[in-house]
Amino acid sequence: MGFIPKTLTRPAARFGAAAQNALEIARFGGLDTEQQPSPYEVVCERRISKLRRYYPGEAAADAPPVLLIPPMMLAAEIYDVSPQTSAVTTLKEHGADPWVVDFGAPENEEGGLERNLTDHVLAISEAIDTVRELTGSDVHLAGYSQGGMFCYQVAAYRRSEGLASLLTFGSPVDTQAGMPFGVPEGLGGTLAGLLAERVFHETSLPAWVSRTGFRLLDPAKAVRNQVEFLRQLHDREALLPREAQRRFLEADGWVAWPGPAMADFLKQFVAHNRMLLGGFVVEDRLVTLADIETPIMSVVGSVDSIAPAPGVRAIRQAAPLAEVYELTLPAGHFGLVVGASANDLTWPTAAAWARWQSGVGEFPERLAAITIQDSMELGPAVVNRVGYGFDLLGGVGAGIARSVSTAARGAAEGVRGFTRDAAGQLPRLARLGQIQADSQISLGLLLEERRRRAGDDEVFFLFGDRAHTIRDMNERVDNVVLGLISIGVRQGEAVGVLMAARPTALTLAAALSRLGAVAVMLRPDGDLAREADLGEIKRVIADPERAPLAVERLAHLPAYVLGGGGGPRDLGLAGVVDMEQIDPGLVELPAWYEPNPGRGADTAFVLFTGEGAQTRLNRVSNRRWALSAFGTASAAALTSEDTVYSVTPLYHASGLMMSIGGAVAGGARLAMTANFEPETFWQEARRYGVTVASYTWTMLHELTYAPEQPGESHHGVRLFMGSGMPNGLWRRVQTRFAPARVLEFYAATEASAILVNVNGAKVGSMGRQLPGSGEVRLAAFDVLSGQYKLGPDGFARPCGAGEVGMMLARTRARKQHSSTVLRGVFKRGDIWVQTGDLFRRDADGDYWRVDALTDVVHTEQGPCFTGPIRDSLGTLPAVDLAVAYGLQTALSPQEVAVAALTLAPGARLTARELGAAFGWLPFHQRPLIVRVVDRIPVTTWYRPLTAPLRAQGLPVSSKSHPSWYLDLEDETYKPFTAAARKRLASLTS
Repeated sequence: MGFIPKTLTRPAARFGAAAQNALEIARFGGLDTEQQPSPYEVVCERRISKLRRYYPGEAAADAPPVLLIPPMMLAAEIYDVSPQTSAVTTLKEHGADPWVVDFGAPENEEGGLERNLTDHVLAISEAIDTVRELTGSDVHLAGYSQGGMFCYQVAAYRRSEGLASLLTFGSPVDTQAGMPFGVPEGLGGTLAGLLAERVFHETSLPAWVSRTGFRLLDPAKAVRNQVEFLRQLHDREALLPREAQRRFLEADGWVAWPGPAMADFLKQFVAHNRMLLGGFVVEDRLVTLADIETPIMSVVGSVDSIAPAPGVRAIRQAAPLAEVYELTLPAGHFGLVVGASANDLTWPTAAAWARWQSGVGEFPERLAAITIQDSMELGPAVVNRVGYGFDLLGGVGAGIARSVSTAARGAAEGVRGFTRDAAGQLPRLARLGQIQADSQISLGLLLEERRRRAGDDEVFFLFGDRAHTIRDMNERVDNVVLGLISIGVRQGEAVGVLMAARPTALTLAAALSRLGAVAVMLRPDGDLAREADLGEIKRVIADPERAPLAVERLAHLPAYVLGGGGGPRDLGLAGVVDMEQIDPGLVELPAWYEPNPGRGADTAFVLFTGEGAQTRLNRVSNRRWALSAFGTASAAALTSEDTVYSVTPLYHASGLMMSIGGAVAGGARLAMTANFEPETFWQEARRYGVTVASYTWTMLHELTYAPEQPGESHHGVRLFMGSGMPNGLWRRVQTRFAPARVLEFYAATEASAILVNVNGAKVGSMGRQLPGSGEVRLAAFDVLSGQYKLGPDGFARPCGAGEVGMMLARTRARKQHSSTVLRGVFKRGDIWVQTGDLFRRDADGDYWRVDALTDVVHTEQGPCFTGPIRDSLGTLPAVDLAVAYGLQTALSPQEVAVAALTLAPGARLTARELGAAFGWLPFHQRPLIVRVVDRIPVTTWYRPLTAPLRAQGLPVSSKSHPSWYLDLEDETYKPFTAAARKRLASLTS
């Protein structure tokens, strides 16, 4: 045989070798590397997981146990891909004791595709207990990608018990830190919610989808890898070192993601971003990363496109109590745990960290401690962005996202000037305008609608550390309805409710609404006998703590107890019926019962204001309550991503009509606190994942001066909503708690007038009329005579810009219970309710409350309004809180206007500053006396009181409590000394 040139034999040999390798790959799925996995034993096996201990019996006595958690879509072998890229081997070689939780392949196990998030968290928690029991040491819990997210969740669930530290690798906390393909943030959250509810609620994510999605994240790289593999297909020796890694990524490493677990992930952590904000649910427990106190080592990939650095670094913001250290690597997502960088840096540093935290090694030099201050520079604000979960899905649906985004922008144009999320408010505003006197509407009905719309498993109510679903809420309401029927409550009956802030109070109010009865909300600190008489109640239902009060103060009425559990108990109160002992299954529904019969014009609730003999009753119709509910939801742009934090009980209008109503109508979660405490506010805000917090009057005053709490940094609150906040406090709130804004409402309890300052640009303004609420108008009004000023046609004259007038609210009702009803005001046949409040309207159309008619000071120079005085003082940085009131003195036969104020800590106030603050007011509208006091007294719910200050009479000026008077000759403020008092008395007489 003759000589054959290599130029001919070499290609043939390469082709033959490539064909042989290709055949082997086709038959066996890959090349035989003759490599063996690292040795391990299965220590225990539970329902959904196995616990592996690697290199059993070889760990040194001082080797700290490191428990590794795989991502849900990857096999546990991610930590032992090959001998060259084995995390467990590297950990062991560097002095750690490696363990791994193996969730198996859910698609191959009975019930595996039915697992939810809670199943995985509890399984990891059980594994921690087992490792601790077998090693006698606290555990270093470690996880890659979504496995690291599990580590955070488990640590928060356990509140760090039994954990020595956390190690996470490319694990995002802000899951909304970057959407692929330019998908808008809000739209991404919406899509995540839709996928969770309509796709993955019953459908799992097959392994091939995750595998394909991973490739699509960087298709160019995937193509390059395939080309390189084909080019080397003939060279077995070149392929073998990377064969195990290739097989893992392209075939063996991927497992199915159970549908319920995927739905939990998308809903809680992508759509609602609760890893960052707090308030996610495990079983029925509320969990927040803010409870983590365990030291954290976070590994960040600087070129990681799946888990971008800002989202990973957000752990510093979400866990303010923990010490956080960072290792930044020039690696992509997979390279953090597999490959050269992982072998040389990731796992040796992880082992060194675990040994250092266990007190047997030195601090790893490559780590950098991240402080709260440093975290300000780590990335942009992280409250409203979406992305990580869609990266895992390979960006499916990006084209649909762009189409939906375009449509949403078009729909928003009509109301863009009203709210930042205008398009989302259109259905609410439409319904708001449709609620009429005969419309079927009530709290009970909206709760049932919420259940039908959202599904039984949606979390609705948060209290303490527990979460209650909308199904639980409705079932409890229906059971209480049966209890009410069994004790004889009928539709239309007025029933006294004597309860503090607690779940039972909300349940009872909703049950009375569903029955069609009237909930008369008695105040535990009010005049109960008078309120019961005004409310015309025939029975009272109390919680266990207030039942003795009902028996003592309302002895003439039948008393019942609801709440506190259903087990046998002795209330120790003779004649009191324990409704918890009523078996709903034994109650037969009467023929007259119709659920949620309430119509718009029907009275739904009775609330009380004032004290003692000045106690006043306010009847709230279903329509009025619904207007407030939908109005709040629209103005605050509430969605299912929000958690509304109610700090006032149901017997306060703010809690019943704004917080509860807004949450129910807006699809948001409702969190309730038993007591408002500045010391625990941020702790609860983190636990609940609060995005919108309510307030009344000066409630937030102490919060603005309280020492900064760890949970306050990078908080998730976007709005403080309420009414009555002084403008000086308003500015301090928005400064200290930025980027949160103040959303100020004005709403007459019985009238349908609702004003709202949406954008907050004009601090102190009541804003404009809420679209869909009752029409409002200012009528020219003579304060002295109490009469309206008429035009040439005999009708009331509408006010011009800047003119003070009476606020009127249009009503269609022919009968009002206690408000002043006027007919034929601006034209024949119209009907208006007089609110009793004086307003002015500026040139832009925004309303400013000037005074309550009853608070106007009648001086010798004419009416003096207290509102502008308070607002003027609120512009001074030295002034903390301020009030104004009329005082009858020897200085004048008429009242004199007095302003009382407290100073900010360490501040001083001068007469010159006072003159400048009041410079915009006409001379007769300025206070004659200005005094500094130690404190401004407030009611139980923080409304400033002037009666105690009025009772003190004229002030006595001192160095610590200076006071000033308005010199009538040169119109300047001067110290109010004894000599000045005499001089002033002579001038005014």
